[in-house]
Amino acid sequence: MSATKTHITRIGTVLVPVGDQDGALRFFTETLGFETRIDGVFGEGERWIEVAPPGAETTIALVDSQATGVSFATDNADAAHEELRARGVDVEPEVLRLGEGMPPMFTFRDQDGNRYRVVERD
Repeated sequence: MSATKTHITRIGTVLVPVGDQDGALRFFTETLGFETRIDGVFGEGERWIEVAPPGAETTIALVDSQATGVSFATDNADAAHEELRARGVDVEPEVLRLGEGMPPMFTFRDQDGNRYRVVERD
C-alpha cells in the first residue's frame, strides 16, 4: 500500500480551554519556561494566545471557553482544502479569510465527527 501525499505539513497547535487566560499564560511562561508566540486579538475582540517550549514547532493555544482541539499547519490552505474535498472529507465549503493578520484556514471533521482546523503557516 503506497503512502498518500498531503498538503498538511505538521501538527501546528493544540487548543486547550482555560478559565483564566492571564493565569494560564503566567503558568506556562513563568512556571514552565515556555515562550509566548502570539498574544493578540482576532475576530470580534477574542484573545488568542499561543505558547511553546523554546525551539518547538508545535504550540499550545490557551483559549477561552472552547473545546480542546488540534490545528494542523499547511503551506497552502487552498490546496489542502481542495485535496481533502477531493478525497471526500467532510470539509467546510470554503477557506476562511478573516482579515489582515489572520492566515487562511478551514475546518474538517473525521469519521467520528471530531473537528480539526488547518491553518496556513510559514
